[in-house]
Amino acid sequence: IYPVGAKAASAGVYITYSAHIAAMAPSTNIGAAHVVSGTGQAIDSTLLEKIMNDAVASLQAMAERNGRNSEWAEDAARQSVSITGKEALEKNVVDFLATDIDDLLKQIDGIEVNTVLGKMVVSTKNPTTIPIKETLIQTILEIITSPNVAFILFSLGGLGLVLELYNPGSILPGVVGGICIILAFYSFRTLPINYAGLLLIIFAIILFILEVKIASHGLLAIGGVVSIIIGGMMLIDTVDPSLQVSKSVIFIVALLLAAFIVLAGTLAYRARVSKPTTGVEGLVGETGTVKEKIDGKGYVYVAGELWEASADEPIDEGVEVTVMEVDNMKIKVKRKA
Repeated sequence: IYPVGAKAASAGVYITYSAHIAAMAPSTNIGAAHVVSGTGQAIDSTLLEKIMNDAVASLQAMAERNGRNSEWAEDAARQSVSITGKEALEKNVVDFLATDIDDLLKQIDGIEVNTVLGKMVVSTKNPTTIPIKETLIQTILEIITSPNVAFILFSLGGLGLVLELYNPGSILPGVVGGICIILAFYSFRTLPINYAGLLLIIFAIILFILEVKIASHGLLAIGGVVSIIIGGMMLIDTVDPSLQVSKSVIFIVALLLAAFIVLAGTLAYRARVSKPTTGVEGLVGETGTVKEKIDGKGYVYVAGELWEASADEPIDEGVEVTVMEVDNMKIKVKRKA
């Protein structure tokens, strides 16, 4: 059990007791092997007793096979007791107390262990140490299976979809969003996911999309924030705090998403209600100059083009006018105020 500060709790006790040689580093601990549900939910008393008796029997069998303290093993399972490395050595829970790997190899050199092939002598003199390092892929997968990262990936994926719908054809947000969602689902496969929480996050993304498409004055965004916060808190179905999504991560992601969605929705709304700035409709309100006197009809130079124009009154050549309306390929103007 290494390095300093490490612990062998719960299933770690079973692994330690099953080993031919068990050792601990200073300032480590072992114990707390009481049976719990994988989901953190309570176990029926009858079923719990059945599982507990089987677990204790397994620990005692391993203790007898490897010459370790079977009474303490039962206490660890039934009462969740835990002890330090020094105490474990004194109680015959482990075989050695070693400061590091080299110290352990020196101590176990020449000892005899029982195996399925009979008794074997361990030889660790002048060993060649072959470190097992994580590959880049393993490192990346370890990172993305973190509950916080999984939540962020899924949220970013939703944001990517919102961006793609806000600006169809931009491609990049949709591609990045799709990749993030796929990676998030990979993470969810390794975590105890509460599907009600996941559905709430999906519902939040739908509300954010609608906020961009519908002028709700922020109401849909508020609903999305509430939904994603509740969903984030419910996402992991376990009481283990180390597997829960951090509340600070949930609030930061929710507020950033809401701020962006409100901004995008505001811009989309302004684009819908603003007057056209391109095409013939964009001429309304523009200023031009009369090139041929308007008396019933005439010609006006506006926006770099010569247009046939009409007015409610005669307007002399050279006078500045304002476009009032566009009818087919003709414009109606009035004197500029």
